[in-house]
Amino acid sequence: MKKIVVGGQMEKKHIASLIGKIAGDKASIKTMSDIEAAMAIKSGAADYYFGACNTGGGGALAMAIAILGLSQCCTVSMPGKIKSEEEIQAEIKSGKKAFGFTSQDIDTVVPIILKYIL
Repeated sequence: MKKIVVGGQMEKKHIASLIGKIAGDKASIKTMSDIEAAMAIKSGAADYYFGACNTGGGGALAMAIAILGLSQCCTVSMPGKIKSEEEIQAEIKSGKKAFGFTSQDIDTVVPIILKYIL
């Protein structure tokens, strides 16, 4: 079972609900503050971080980048641009653990990320 934390600045309940619907019993989901969520990844208490904000990288990933380092983090969508499924898969294969995206792209990118981490 994958342990997923939801941080970021926007739509935490929606993200957690969507993850739950898609992952079912393949994942446990906790909603946390940005710092708590990033620390959960760093300590090994969680496997993946999901977060949303208006830009996909600022409020969604700022604390994750500060705590985990840029090499563990990926902005999968920003205003006007969503990474392709192949690009997202490549980010996951490269070891990324924290994913940021814009709130309007939640329903598009969350299922793709889950497809490759579950």
